Amino acid sequence: MRALLALALLLMLGACGRVVPPPAAAAPAMATANAVMAGVALGPSLAALNVADADARGALAGFIESCPKLLAREDTSGLTRREDWAGPCERARAAAPARARAFFAEEFTPVQVGDGKAFATGYFEPEIAGSRTRRPGYEVPVYAMPADLVRGWPDDVKTSERTGRPPLGRYDERGRFVLYHDRAAIEDGALAGKVPVIAWAADPVEFFFLQIQGSGRLRTPEGEVIRIGYAGQNGREYVGIGGVMRERGLLGSGPGKYSGSMQGIMAYIRENPVEGRALMRENKSWIFFTELKGDGPLGALGVPVRRESSVAADPAFVPLGAPVWLDLDRREANGLWVAQDTGGAIKGANRFDTFWGAGEDARLIAGGMSGRGRAYVLLPKEAAARLAARR
Repeated sequence: MRALLALALLLMLGACGRVVPPPAAAAPAMATANAVMAGVALGPSLAALNVADADARGALAGFIESCPKLLAREDTSGLTRREDWAGPCERARAAAPARARAFFAEEFTPVQVGDGKAFATGYFEPEIAGSRTRRPGYEVPVYAMPADLVRGWPDDVKTSERTGRPPLGRYDERGRFVLYHDRAAIEDGALAGKVPVIAWAADPVEFFFLQIQGSGRLRTPEGEVIRIGYAGQNGREYVGIGGVMRERGLLGSGPGKYSGSMQGIMAYIRENPVEGRALMRENKSWIFFTELKGDGPLGALGVPVRRESSVAADPAFVPLGAPVWLDLDRREANGLWVAQDTGGAIKGANRFDTFWGAGEDARLIAGGMSGRGRAYVLLPKEAAARLAARR
């Protein structure tokens, strides 16, 4: 979860950096491809990758949390079978943290998917001001899932044309299936009094960017922290405002230009409130939330994502729950990660979104993350040997 910024933000805002899936109709053509079709080659030995002890300990903890899901789900990448993970998962639970690096060396073989050329952005868990109740200064509703948001086929779509998943929408007063309310309509009150409100945010701009991230925290005046996570989307078009600004010549380094970072884009919106509000409304997508009670935001794998340990990946190319090694031109993102999340913009082989937790430093790192280099997926030795034999 996508997101999400120099080039990283433009990509994140152009397609949502991490956790917000695109509408079904916008599914990319590459969705039928997988890692096996892209080509797999054995990588260097794990010893040659110089895994740091701290990296290995964090990855071991994340891998152990992922194991129940790894053993229960099908791997759409074609790289592994469920039984491949049984042994490593059993031995991971018995491994001492001090032996984490040895554990990965003994259990896994790095493989290269496709050409191995990686691109990584970053995402984080925003914290913004909010309130359980509506009060002066807290007027932006954080909606839960609407009961009338459903999937169906419009009457003008013939039965013979109804292929794939039905689109999201609602039934109007006349019983016709129509598109769901877009961002502008929701901001103007289309859901007021009709949909449960989890809380009220103080700043519509901050909340807009929290929606892009897909999860976050609301800190109340009383000091309570309300953690919210992605529950659903209105099915309307996602428009990346970073890309719109770039097309309009608003981004750059000259006079009157704004940087492509998240901070630069926010500065434009605040300094040009009328144009900024219209710009945000060009993104018709609206995210609905659910309150989370765990100790971290949940990734697509269904386990909490962890700072500097969890990475979003495309499950067609990386088994969710698998360790991943990144060697990038951004040193802070180098090392061992665990694929525990997905994102609307995280599509294709060797495309990753690194998670940086919460706080101002996380915001700065994730907001400027744009790393290129190489990636290796760590597979159980039995699975890697089977792939090598097949080649």
